Amino acid sequence: MKKIIFPILLILIGIAVQAQVNRTEVLQNLEKSQLSGHDQTVVATLKSSSRLFGDPNDLTSVILIIPAGDTVSVLGGDSTYLHVVYKEDEGYILKRHAVINETSVFIPQVKQPVQVQQDQPVQEEQPVQQQQVSRFTYLENKYGTNMAARLNAGKIWKGMSAEMVKDSWGKPVKINRVIGNSNVKEEWIYRNTWLYIENNYLVEWGPIRN
Repeated sequence: MKKIIFPILLILIGIAVQAQVNRTEVLQNLEKSQLSGHDQTVVATLKSSSRLFGDPNDLTSVILIIPAGDTVSVLGGDSTYLHVVYKEDEGYILKRHAVINETSVFIPQVKQPVQVQQDQPVQEEQPVQQQQVSRFTYLENKYGTNMAARLNAGKIWKGMSAEMVKDSWGKPVKINRVIGNSNVKEEWIYRNTWLYIENNYLVEWGPIRN
C-alpha cells in the first residue's frame, strides 16, 4: 500500500509546482506576447481590497481603493507591485493582494476590403472620437487645474468636502455614522487609515492601530 501512495504523492506535488511556475511565467511572457499577431490579456483577481497607486514610489499617490473580488488587467509587474488597469484608471497595486488568472487570447478581426464601383468617389473613414475621459480631465472639469492636481495625487486636507475625499481616495471600506440633533458625524475606514467627517467636511484623520 505504501508503494502505491508514495508515487501518487510525488505526482500531486509535481502538479502543484508546475501550476505555480505557470503563473509566474505569465508576467514574464507579457512583453513577448506583444510581438505576436494576437493581443494577450492577463487578468488578476484581488484577494483583498487594495489601493491603486499612481506612483509605486509615493504611497500618498492613491487613486482609489479596489474592492476585494474585483478584477484588473495586468500590464506588467515586479516582485512587489503589479502594473494594472482598473476600469478607466491605470496604476500599481501590491502583488500579494491579487491572484493571476488564466490568460485570454483575442484574435483581432481583419477588415474586408471595400469594393468600390468604377467612377464612384471613395469615402474616407472618419476617425472615432475617444469617449473615455482621463481621471485628471474629469477632476479638472469639476474642481479646476490646481485642485485637480492635488486630488489626482491622492492628497487630503482638513476642510475638504466628503465628495473631494472620495475623488481623492475612492470609497471607504466602511462608514460608521452618528446622527445628532444638528450634526452628522462619520468615521470613514480605509485599509490603514481612519478619517473623521463632520457635517460633510474632513476634520481629522489617523492611522488604524491593530
